[in-house]
Amino acid sequence: MGLKIYINGQILPEEDAKISVFDHGLLYGDGIFEGIRAYNGKIFTLQQHLDRLYDSANAISLKIPITKSEMADAIKKTMDANNMKDSYIRLVVTRGVGKLGLDPNKCSNPQIIIITDTIELYSKALYERGLDIVTVTTIRNHFSALDPKIKSLNYLNNILAKIESIHAGAGEALMLNKDGYVAECAGDNIFIFKNDTLLTPPPSAGILIGITRNVVMKLATQIGIQVKEELMTKCDLYAAEECFLTGTAAEIIPVVKIDGRIIGDGKPGKVTLDLLKKYRELTMKGF
Repeated sequence: MGLKIYINGQILPEEDAKISVFDHGLLYGDGIFEGIRAYNGKIFTLQQHLDRLYDSANAISLKIPITKSEMADAIKKTMDANNMKDSYIRLVVTRGVGKLGLDPNKCSNPQIIIITDTIELYSKALYERGLDIVTVTTIRNHFSALDPKIKSLNYLNNILAKIESIHAGAGEALMLNKDGYVAECAGDNIFIFKNDTLLTPPPSAGILIGITRNVVMKLATQIGIQVKEELMTKCDLYAAEECFLTGTAAEIIPVVKIDGRIIGDGKPGKVTLDLLKKYRELTMKGF
């Protein structure tokens, strides 16, 4: 039995869930999205994701035609229609159908699409043995060109980085900013642990401020680990005792090799595993 997809107030079989080829989300990547997780029927950090979605919409002058409360109800109805207690939720808002050309004022009403499905970015084995990542030549978009706080449908910057990592045989792509500082990976934020301190690039490095990133920083503080946001170079990463990535789909995944350099002892570190355990406990107990 196929999935049910929400489109503009209707829940449709996936084979009937269609949008126009003239939708500016398709033609120009003009739209926004969020990836959200549900555990045991409860949607994790839903309010934070909705806040970011509506902030992204405001930044691109896109008026979402329903309220945050109505959006939350629509997500829950879509989950119920698919009978999925554990799911990955893709929430998409496009500019809508319009004429050819960039003018958003020539578009009709925005389209709201909600997909609830499963996702597996990395195998279980990689969580146990750790990920190998590589620095790519594709730099992170400069914030004055496209602010990374906007989670837009135009993900080509990240996709180009991902293609490089695939060609290199690595599990993920590490992206630098225009100044050569570490920004983030193609789909995840990055952390290192060294000298009893957890470090992650600051927003000024040109990162998407991840919801999971924020949760992990809070969890680390709660268990007595000092957390700092600092500009970092590749050499800082190579000298780390531990490294891991965070993201809604990835959760927390250890990194054991960067550009061929072994991180720590080449195995997922204690702090990484402690945080992963705490994170999974949080998602299981209803937050």
